[in-house]
Formats: sequence, structure tokens, C-alpha cells
Amino acid sequence: MALVIILVMLVGIVFLAVFVVKSLAQPKKIDGIKRLVKQQKYAQAQKLAKAIIAKDPRDMAAHYWLGRAYLAENKADLAFTEYKNVAQNAVFDATIPEVPFRKQLAELFVRFNQPEDAVKEYLLLTKQEPTNADNFFNVGKLYEQTGHADMSMGFYQKCLQIDPKHVKAHAALGLMLFRGKDMRGAQREIDTAIKLDPNNFSTYYYQGKILKESKDYPGAVKAFEKALRDPDFKQRALLERGSCYMMAHSTDNAMSEFERAIKAAKSERAQETLFARYFLAACHENNRDLDKAIEQWQAIMSVNKNFKDVASKLNQYKDLQSNDSLKEYMTCAQDELTEICKKAAAAMGYATQTAEAKKWGVLIIAAEQSDDWKSVRKQMCLIAFFRETEPMDETTLRNLVEQAKPRGCSQTIVCTSSSFTSTATGFAENRPVELIPKERLEQVLAKAGI
Repeated sequence: MALVIILVMLVGIVFLAVFVVKSLAQPKKIDGIKRLVKQQKYAQAQKLAKAIIAKDPRDMAAHYWLGRAYLAENKADLAFTEYKNVAQNAVFDATIPEVPFRKQLAELFVRFNQPEDAVKEYLLLTKQEPTNADNFFNVGKLYEQTGHADMSMGFYQKCLQIDPKHVKAHAALGLMLFRGKDMRGAQREIDTAIKLDPNNFSTYYYQGKILKESKDYPGAVKAFEKALRDPDFKQRALLERGSCYMMAHSTDNAMSEFERAIKAAKSERAQETLFARYFLAACHENNRDLDKAIEQWQAIMSVNKNFKDVASKLNQYKDLQSNDSLKEYMTCAQDELTEICKKAAAAMGYATQTAEAKKWGVLIIAAEQSDDWKSVRKQMCLIAFFRETEPMDETTLRNLVEQAKPRGCSQTIVCTSSSFTSTATGFAENRPVELIPKERLEQVLAKAGI
């Protein structure tokens, strides 16, 4: 019996010893990961962290330092996965410093376009660091981005109470006051920000936003030019410069800025990158360079399938990939389009009398071709060819019909590369109007040998 008791005690001592050894060894292993990260040996740090996790998947310190190693190598998506795991399961201590962790996690939430979760992290930081004005500024900025203007302004003001010389808060508050039509207050805040630090180039970004919303596009472009010197605002400033040029109808300059914004991207998933691609595609679409527009829409779809109306745009132009005649119709120059439309009119049985180039396409006055040589009076027809992507409405048809009679036309034919709304179809039913949507237009173009 005594022997059994001694054996049990020996087994217990062995297990206790193993536990103590493991407990002492684990912090040393974590320290090893820290040291490797500090030495910029990120691959080795990741390998060691993964080995620890393989033995104990719930070792949150190892997950945290694996995330740190990923961050150091700019593998933000992998770091994000590790950080979210830590946030859900960790008990913070010396091995996982809570404040630095939450700041990094908040930045990752922002980077991956999850502002609501980022706000939660920064709100926790305002409790842990109540004298750190940056935390209050970040909450204000995120609330502003998500449409909570009143709450945003409150946090900007709280930021300035803690640090009256917080330049970015003055600038952001100035922009909010401008949007609220408080011009005097807005100018005061922007002037204060620039006076406090004329070399804080992010301030000029906000100044540019104010000038842009005032429709002072040349002034806004100059302000955004200064903002380019701030690396954190460079892409946004390029995007804003491009939109200013767009609004000023300077398409070539706009495209150049959007292309620069894409090249300056730190992440393909960033909202600024997606908007730069979206606006660049709009410029290509307006220039009838649809292959390049489609290329940008597809790039957007590869990272965000629900971004604005990109899916709809790709669907509208999907036939261009397989239908050369429709692609030629949609992408050719204006003088070439006029000749295509004349051939299409002939394929429908009409001889063109006049052809007038329009912003939306071509307007033709044509005489009906007839095999009856005795027929003296030819029936005249107004034929409108539209290059559009949106369904055509009743108003457009009504305007065309009103033009037909004064031009001596008894019939109107409307061809479009899109479709017609239900109200437009209803309007045409009891009138001498023939509607030719995209599917029938493709057949007409094929018949014309386009």
C-alpha cells in the first residue's frame, strides 16, 4: 500500500514538473518571437509562432505576435485574421499590450472598410487614454464618414478641448462647419489649422474640399496639390483632383489623376482605390473606350462585387464581348457612327436624306424605299439612333415625335443600344412610333453588314 502511495506521488511530481517546465518555457518562446520581429526576421518569427499555435491553438500571445509579424511584412489580411481572433479570446497582460493592440486593430478595421468596428475600438481607447486627443479625433472622423455628423462634431470639439492645437481636428471641424453653411466658422477653423502648422499638408486637403464644394475648382486643385505632400492624403488628394477636373469637363486631366491615384494605392480594397477605378471607367465610357472601362469595372468586381452599379454596368456591356457589330456601333468615332447609321437605315428600307450628329447618337431624315417606280410621293421617316446604357424614357420619345411633323415625317423609328421603360412603350403603342431595342438593333446592324 505504501508503495502505491509513493508511485502516485512520483507520477504527480512528474506531471507537476512538466507543467512548470512548460510554463517557464512558453514565455521564453514568446520572447523569441518578439526578438525575431525586432530583428526584422519576420519569416522566422512566423514559423515559431505557428509552431506554438500548432501545439496550443488557444495561445493568444502567439496569435498576437504572429499578427505583428504579418503586419511588419505588410500582409494586412493575414494580420487582420489573427487580430480578430485575439480580440475575441485574449486576456490582456504584459505579453499582449492592450492599447497598442487596439490601435492596430482599429487601423485594420478602417483599412478593410469596417468603420463601425473601428469606432468601437477607438471608443475603448478614449476610456483607456482619456488625455490622448488623437483617439477622440479618430472617432469623430469615423462618425463623419458613416453619416453621424452631430456625434462627429462633438468628438472633434472634445479633441480640441484636450489639445487646442490639434491641427487635423481644426481642419475637419472647418469642413463640417462649411457643409453646415457656417462659412465664417469654417474659414476660422481652416485658417487656425494653417496658422498652427503651415507645413501640415493634410490641412490643405480639407481646404481643397471646401473650395471644391464652393465650385472653385482651380482653387481646389491647387489646394489638393499641396495635400499631395502628405503620404496619408496623397491618394485621396489625387482622387479629389481628378473629380475636380471631371466637374470642369477636363476629361484627359481627370483620367491622368485617377490613374495616379490607382498607382498610389496601398490597398486594392481601399475605398479611394475603388472610386479612382470607378471614375476612370466613367471617363473611358464617356470617351467610348469601352474595353478600358470594362477593364476597370472588372478590377473593382474582383475585390468588391457590390460596389455601386458596377455589376449593372458590366451586365449592360456584356454583349460587346461577343458582338462585334454592336461593339463597333458603341465605340466608333462620331463620323464613323453616322455612316453606320446610314447603312442601318438602308437595311431597314430607308434612304437617308439628311444625317445629323448628336451628343447621344445620330438623327436621320429618310425616305421610304419602294419597289413601285410609279410611286411619286415617298413616305418620310425620322430615325433616331441612340448610344445609351440607361433605358429610354417617355420624355425622350415625346420630344422626338414632336420633331417629326415639322420635318415632314409621318413616322418615327427609335433605335437604342439599351431598352425602353414601360412608360415609353405605352406612349408608343397608339402612335406612329416604332421602337427598336438593343436585341433588334443587333439584327439590323448585322443585316447592314456592320
